Amino acid sequence: MLSPEIINRFNECLETARQAGEPEPTAMVLATTDGHGAVASRTVLLKSIDSGGFTFYTNTQSRKGQHLQACPRAAATFLWKASFCQVQLAGAVTPVTAAEADAYFASRDRGSQLGAWASEQSRPLASRELLEQRVAELERQYQNQPVPRPPHWSGYRIEPDVVEFWYGREFRLHDRFSYTPKGDGWQVQRLYP
Repeated sequence: MLSPEIINRFNECLETARQAGEPEPTAMVLATTDGHGAVASRTVLLKSIDSGGFTFYTNTQSRKGQHLQACPRAAATFLWKASFCQVQLAGAVTPVTAAEADAYFASRDRGSQLGAWASEQSRPLASRELLEQRVAELERQYQNQPVPRPPHWSGYRIEPDVVEFWYGREFRLHDRFSYTPKGDGWQVQRLYP
């Protein structure tokens, strides 16, 4: 369970990034592995943070979904250049509940809901036109009705066992603070830059 101190510190960094004009402040670079040494990273959007961890959503049949099934651990980095701040974290990954996935999917705009059905994420696509045709077919199929959540679309929660905050300072004398679990709480340690 994340401590309130970690959540508050993260939310302060996120809000500072928003105020500094970061164009996509919830973007995080997510790194996964297939369990055999192949590593991949990509940018995803953080959708929530709470005491359980950091949550994002995706196509579970994508490369990242396959990686997380094979090796349910990940690392993520938030870099906010405008506010000279970075947060890194790593830990176990667990799927969200069906109810959580349903609730978040229902909150998405209709175009994104249709896109979740239309995209065979990470697989080869013959042409842009084929993707647009799939979206048009789905628009007709779900005309005048809610779009249900695809069975292959859900969320994951990273439950970190390390969270590091980095604050840029002059002459590269940065401030770094690493949080790691200790007993029933978290230990914070200042690190050399």
